[in-house]
Amino acid sequence: MIGATELKRGEIVDIDKAPWQVTDVNMQTPSARGASMLVKAKLKNLKTGQSLAKTFRGADVLPTLEIEKRAVQFLYRDGDDLAFMDLENYDQFTLPVDTLGEAAGYLTDGLECRSIVCNGELLTIELPIAVELEIVDTPPAMKGATAQAQLKLARLSTGIEVLVPPYLSAGERIRVDTRDNRFLERAK
Repeated sequence: MIGATELKRGEIVDIDKAPWQVTDVNMQTPSARGASMLVKAKLKNLKTGQSLAKTFRGADVLPTLEIEKRAVQFLYRDGDDLAFMDLENYDQFTLPVDTLGEAAGYLTDGLECRSIVCNGELLTIELPIAVELEIVDTPPAMKGATAQAQLKLARLSTGIEVLVPPYLSAGERIRVDTRDNRFLERAK
């Protein structure tokens, strides 16, 4: 059990006998006297992918699930399936691309992730916070356009697109935040 005020991003709770992962949390303190704190949470169903916005009172208690996180490694993409290997027992398994949604665009061969398992059932794959990818296509920098911070669109080796500073060019490796698809820095 977890109190609504203790919710944080990434927490997995049980709502109507289904596993829901908290994707965003916002605390609100009403100005009226005697009003209790409100916790507004955005949740994602780990089985169906459905999204939900729910408001809890500060005193609400939510049931949590017993989950196990295991180290896994992404091996390869085979059509609409993604192949992974459990790093503890070296078992291989596949997941449909739809299970990960947009997160599948960050997977590169050999990337180490974590699988989330509940009651022996694999729910999803948790990516590292930042991944290193190569820029394959981006327009050239514009000379003299430095009056304010400029960004340009860059297509990366996995097919996703990210806004990057104008000094970067094709062939360079960058680090990208997997939570919000944001450029972090040049890879070292």
